[in-house]
Amino acid sequence: MAEVERRMAAVPATAEQQQQQLEQQADIDNLPALLGRLGDNVMQLVDTKLSLVKVELKEDASFYARNGALTAVGGVIAAIGFALLNVAVAFFISTLFGSDAPGAVTPKYGPVSYGVGFLITGVLYLVVGGVIVLAMKKRFGSYNPVPTRSLDEIRKDKQWLKNEM
Repeated sequence: MAEVERRMAAVPATAEQQQQQLEQQADIDNLPALLGRLGDNVMQLVDTKLSLVKVELKEDASFYARNGALTAVGGVIAAIGFALLNVAVAFFISTLFGSDAPGAVTPKYGPVSYGVGFLITGVLYLVVGGVIVLAMKKRFGSYNPVPTRSLDEIRKDKQWLKNEM
């Protein structure tokens, strides 16, 4: 029996056995490389998704900046209109305290005509400014700031991972 064992030990392994041993060794050697590639691919996927989120956030920021500026312009126009209306009211009140003495000379353009001019201009400014502010408010209300494209891509990736695992 000892003689047979010595012969078996002395006989070199067959080519098939050697191939199997090499494949097992290669699989063990490739495992760290495979894990490294998997990590690299996951990082590349995360980087891609983050860049998509960045692009969508830049689009949102430009939307808010543009419409915020228009809202500010509308607010300034409305404020000018409000100031002109206050000037018109002041002119009309000044006519209440004006002189009605006989023989007083009335100027061609008195406080009433100035008041009417300021009143018309003030109402015009208030209407234009109010329309701009309301239009921008409606735009802001209807805008969805959620990065929908990024969320859709993440959902697709999640579903793909579930199917593959």
